[in-house]
Amino acid sequence: MASETRSGMHEAVIADLRSTLRGALLTPANPDYDAARAVWNGMIDRRPALIVRCAGVADVIAAVRFAHDHDLVVAVRGGGHNVAGTAVCDDGLVIDLSGMRGIRVDPARRTARAEGGALYRDFDHETQAFGLATTGGTISTTGIAGLTLGGGLGYLMRKHGLACDNLIGADVVLADSSVVTASDDEHPDLFWALRGGGGNFGIATSLEYRLHPVGSALGGLLIHPVDRAVEALRFYRDFLPGAPEELAVQPALLTTPDGVKIAAFIVCYTGPVADGEAALVSLRRFGPPVADTIQPMAYTAIQRMLDDSFPPARRHYWKSSFLSELSVGAIEAMVAQFLDAPSPLSAMVLEPAGGAVARVAPDATAFAHRNGHLNLLILSQWIDQAEAERHIGWARGAWAAMQPFADQAVYLNYMEAGAEGAARIQAAYVGNYERLTRVKAQYDPTNFLRGNQNIPPAR
Repeated sequence: MASETRSGMHEAVIADLRSTLRGALLTPANPDYDAARAVWNGMIDRRPALIVRCAGVADVIAAVRFAHDHDLVVAVRGGGHNVAGTAVCDDGLVIDLSGMRGIRVDPARRTARAEGGALYRDFDHETQAFGLATTGGTISTTGIAGLTLGGGLGYLMRKHGLACDNLIGADVVLADSSVVTASDDEHPDLFWALRGGGGNFGIATSLEYRLHPVGSALGGLLIHPVDRAVEALRFYRDFLPGAPEELAVQPALLTTPDGVKIAAFIVCYTGPVADGEAALVSLRRFGPPVADTIQPMAYTAIQRMLDDSFPPARRHYWKSSFLSELSVGAIEAMVAQFLDAPSPLSAMVLEPAGGAVARVAPDATAFAHRNGHLNLLILSQWIDQAEAERHIGWARGAWAAMQPFADQAVYLNYMEAGAEGAARIQAAYVGNYERLTRVKAQYDPTNFLRGNQNIPPAR
């Protein structure tokens, strides 16, 4: 009789799968298993039965077929950076694209095609060789696929739109293991759903983006004492409407490495440096700040300037909401909640949209939040797992305190997996939700891809 693994699966069955793959197949007995199942958020500790480390699309197809044949729950890993930890599952099969990181830039067409495991640091490195870029996250270790499929906030969005607004095509392995290309011309309904609908509709093995000229840039922080945080945020509220779209300013309440709470403006200006200096005059004069680190730097450096504050393996729990307005009450509540943060690693950040984001119709893509909102992100971050309850409790309490100033909309990429309820998932799509359930029914009628912020198929 064939022996079985600890998951109850016969070794011969696993050997058959391994023989179909170009990449590696890991089980809990493999010495690389623990490293392979780890994701960026150290609070996630899940043990899949199998991890397929795909070397190409054929491996993805084989993994999907195997999961169907053996009725396995599936998780799909791109960059593994998603705070909810949906890139890994218990007892099922992880389809790991993290080794698929090839990127090809076409500078004449100003496009780039990248495989689904690429990180933004990979992508920016290649596109900036030609003085080009597209909207990405604000941490360079973020995976391009997950960020884009969930919408994709980033420094360039006020000028160039969300990451999903710059997606012009994707190769997708569907739940039935077939492969299609989605674009405006091919499978346009699927393409619409991919732009903000998350990983519900297929596995994006490559994504093609529109690029924009991004050369000279200014980046850095303006730092103020926390006792001026309310005044700084009120100034920001009045400053933002007149700011050029090339300028991204994210207010953040942080703690310095030596334990001092501060209010900071995180700044990225992409355009001629002289124009950026002019646009920043009033912001730099306010206070004045106790520190001003803004200087000319490469866009790749701006994309990496927060990386050291978010290393892998720390524990994370995030909550977020779009604010209907940055009222005095919202500002005062935000500062009060931050002052109670128990971890010096935790923060509260505002991410402004508007500009190009707001010029796209709410129903043009699955991402519907187009009215110039500010997104409030509450980041609880700590090291000792034994302190989880305390730090999660602070994030939830801060989020609850901010709800009188929030609307019902929520950004998919910051949601807690499986815990926020169906109504909250619907709030991520507003009026687009019913259409998404119909697209789901067409491309994944059995809800095979459900290890995500799940949209069930219409019945």
